[in-house]
Amino acid sequence: MSGSLGRMELAFERRGTGEPLILIHGIGHHWQAWLPVMDRLAAEHTVIAVDLPGFGVSPRLPAGIPYTAESLADAVESFCALLGIREPHVAGNSLGGYIALELASRGMVRTATALSPAGFWSRSELLYCQSMLKALRGSARAMSPEQAAWAAESPFMRAVSSGILVARPGRLDPAGLVAATQALAGAAGFDETLESFGGLMPPAPPKAPITIAWGERDRLLPVRQAVRAARWSGQRVKLLKGCGHVPMSDDPELVARVVLEASRRA
Repeated sequence: MSGSLGRMELAFERRGTGEPLILIHGIGHHWQAWLPVMDRLAAEHTVIAVDLPGFGVSPRLPAGIPYTAESLADAVESFCALLGIREPHVAGNSLGGYIALELASRGMVRTATALSPAGFWSRSELLYCQSMLKALRGSARAMSPEQAAWAAESPFMRAVSSGILVARPGRLDPAGLVAATQALAGAAGFDETLESFGGLMPPAPPKAPITIAWGERDRLLPVRQAVRAARWSGQRVKLLKGCGHVPMSDDPELVARVVLEASRRA
């Protein structure tokens, strides 16, 4: 962990009791991505959903520290130290999934669950992912609050704006979608983090039990990337039936079950 980070203060939401479980969102999102599953997870864990540095309402990384998946993992590690949390369970989605695997490779977590983790792409798939995310970011920044609210209430516009990320846009909460759009538009760490994806490679072999799950209808990181993740991990990747890239709203019960089953392995 980078010593220059010190003890990183991050915005977070805490619920439940039990062994700590840290939840990590994807690029451009915020901790509220986990709202559909938090109460289910909190039945067995002290659940702590964080805003990564430069996302949501967390401060940016300190000056001079570049935005990479590794430096964001450093921030989560230092955040845990600040809260006095040792060897938590961790679950992440997309970029957060990569960070969960990175923390498992460092041996600082009890278990790690990665939902459609970044980093298992080919060169063409990486460029596609970056272009789609840039387009989503541009669209979010172009919308006024009134336009975002109108789009969130329209089933057609919800499908157009969110179909790349979720398989079932109709299940999105309109107010939550507006908040997610504003989080994407205002994410100070977005551009630098997205640029850093060009150098992202799978982490070192994990030192803790891991579970990888992939939405079978993932349109951002297609499910064929799960084959590479399976080869890297040496284990089968679970398929989340009927789910897209951000599966928590598509099937909260299924996602919670996968995360809880993974944490019970410890």
